[in-house]
Amino acid sequence: MLKKKEKYVVAVVGATGAVGNEMVAVLEERSFPVEKLRLFASERSEGKTLQFEGSEIPVETLNEDSFKGIDIALFSAGAEGSKIWAPVAAKSGCVVVDNSSQWRMEPDVPLVVPEVNPHDLKWHKGIIANPNCSTIQMVVVLKPIHDVARIKRVVVTTFQSVSGTGKKAMDELLQQTTDLLNFREIKCNVYPHQIAFNCLPHIDKFLENGYTKEEMKMVNETRKIMGDDSIRVTATTVRVPVFRCHSESVNIETEKKISANEVRALLAETPGVIVFDAPGKNIYPLAVDIAGKDEVYIGRIREDESIDNGINMWIVADNLRKGAALNAVQIAEKLIEMSRST
Repeated sequence: MLKKKEKYVVAVVGATGAVGNEMVAVLEERSFPVEKLRLFASERSEGKTLQFEGSEIPVETLNEDSFKGIDIALFSAGAEGSKIWAPVAAKSGCVVVDNSSQWRMEPDVPLVVPEVNPHDLKWHKGIIANPNCSTIQMVVVLKPIHDVARIKRVVVTTFQSVSGTGKKAMDELLQQTTDLLNFREIKCNVYPHQIAFNCLPHIDKFLENGYTKEEMKMVNETRKIMGDDSIRVTATTVRVPVFRCHSESVNIETEKKISANEVRALLAETPGVIVFDAPGKNIYPLAVDIAGKDEVYIGRIREDESIDNGINMWIVADNLRKGAALNAVQIAEKLIEMSRST
């Protein structure tokens, strides 16, 4: 477990990427008790600096001794980078919170959303996994409903922004949009098809069952985080020409009847969730409004009239914040809270 201290030496691995940048910003915004911040990225970023609390912090390249003296490391360096370096960090006595898919389904690695399953942090062995961005915003909403009415089945369709792929994808959307509006030929480098003014029902690789890896992540991660393998989940994940924020259309079937008004009241009391639901006044969550915000927003709450115990919802959250950087920092905050309560 994390040692009890007043301040901590913190590392961000993959600091120059979109999520890494956000991790540094969130640490500062939330006044995380940082004694010293160290930043790591690939060799091509060496020599760069990032601002933190008024100082310019140099970006370093990782080596076998990099994690000595570091208490907490927030990783956003991709699955391959995490596979190599997270065990090195853990062996050095550092607690790793990893944002990649590398460790999520490992039985001895907790997969944590602090509002849902903070108790799982108690059995970590040095590495803690940050869930998929789309899974995080969904389970924050599902958990209180599951506790009251027990969810039997979830059908989710996501509308995911290009920032989920990274900065190169954001640049590609901008370039394609500019080229199309200026009647120039477009180029597709990041995605297999044009993303500007288009929707791609394809996120990550296709598997033998016809689903993509992203879709199966949502299925398997939801069950692990919720601690209930009986929940049936089916997902369709779609990349849309939005720079930031993921939106989701979610349909749930519950064992016990719960009304739309009861869901609204329940979620209005749920930490980290904001009910934004007055369709008669055109009030519902929109990606353009929620970019940069920490909470998960929910609207269009209504009963599914095709089944006895069904609810439809529209869920939106900033994928770089609650879907990645913020959730990782909240895990670290929870670890500190647990260390101080023992």
